[in-house]
Amino acid sequence: MRIVLLGTGDTVGTPKIGCTCPACVDALSGGRSARLRFSIMIESDEGRVLIDTGPDLRYQLLKFGIDHVDGVIWTHGHYDHYAGFGEFYRVQDRVHVYGLKDTLDYILQYLYFMNPVRHDVVAYEPFRLIGLEFTLFLVHHPPLSESAGVIVRNGDKKLVITGDTTKQIPERSIEIMRDPDILMCDAIAPPIFDLKKHMNTTEAEELASELHAKETVMTHLSHLFPPHDEAVKQWNLGYDGMELVL
Repeated sequence: MRIVLLGTGDTVGTPKIGCTCPACVDALSGGRSARLRFSIMIESDEGRVLIDTGPDLRYQLLKFGIDHVDGVIWTHGHYDHYAGFGEFYRVQDRVHVYGLKDTLDYILQYLYFMNPVRHDVVAYEPFRLIGLEFTLFLVHHPPLSESAGVIVRNGDKKLVITGDTTKQIPERSIEIMRDPDILMCDAIAPPIFDLKKHMNTTEAEELASELHAKETVMTHLSHLFPPHDEAVKQWNLGYDGMELVL
């Protein structure tokens, strides 16, 4: 299983329009602080699946030479996680899309013109795609009543993607998240920020410790960090184009 972080940014991405903070300046000069909106590609010998389709998807598909996918999984109905799906228009018809019922109901009101093949997923019930096992689990991302993380299994290897969440993840989810080989964890800002909808880095580290994660990669990152090359001395931050094999 090959994992590529197509985008590691938050809703506005980095650089933020009109901002001259150190991270945005680094991003504008070509540094790794540059972050497109959130999307992850999961690839096996049998195909490719996208976890979320952020607004920058067209550029991401071109950059990584992706002209076909075998499925899209949406974690929740926020613009920065689904709006780029329209970039498949006149590229690929009848894309198979997966998500919890309320999430699909909401997203497909907007993307109805794509006429995708809808697959309603039940939380905690595994399903198979591209030779891998996927499971959606519930997280806590107010004010949404429904938001999911994703577990991907390849034999005895386990990837956990938290999706957008606070630390208040349901205990049933915590139990199936335990002992991941890789934890890709929402960590939108350093610990000086008190967040209502996301984890900060300290909360992400606490979750990784609780789950006994072998490796942690923080993602969905804002411009509130120091420039990337400084920030990674303190936190395990992902970056656009980062690849892992599991």
